[in-house]
Formats: sequence, structure tokens, C-alpha cells
Amino acid sequence: MNIYLLMKKFDHILLFKTNCSTGADKLMLQCLMQQDGIEEWNLDLDDCDYVLRVISRTLNHASIILLLNRHGYECCELI
Repeated sequence: MNIYLLMKKFDHILLFKTNCSTGADKLMLQCLMQQDGIEEWNLDLDDCDYVLRVISRTLNHASIILLLNRHGYECCELI
């Protein structure tokens, strides 16, 4: 299978490194992640990068980064 076609299957899964490290941060994200376009999300508090996984077919990395930055969180795309 063409690598481009394989990657295209997963382009709706967005991964981020964050500084959301507490249960309180996760509760705040629960509110933030209710915006239109976010189908599902998960924050791994056990990972040293506090990885945020967002499933969205309409939003891009930049929009999620902006959303978190506006609320005081650091967030960058994981590649």
C-alpha cells in the first residue's frame, strides 16, 4: 500500500505534547473539548509529555493549539 494512502487514513487523529499534568487540567480540557468538530479526545497523565489525542475530521493541529494556548496551556504537535 502506498505510504501516502496509509497516512491519509489517520489524518483525523491529532497528537499533542502538553503541560496539562493534573486532574484539574483534565477537567478543564473536558470543557474545552466540547467544541464542535471534536469527536473524541484523551489526555494521558501518565506520559511524561502529557499527550493529548484528539479525533477530528474538521479541525487541524493549529486550531487545537490555539484553543489550549488561549486558556494558558502549552501545546505543540507531536510528529
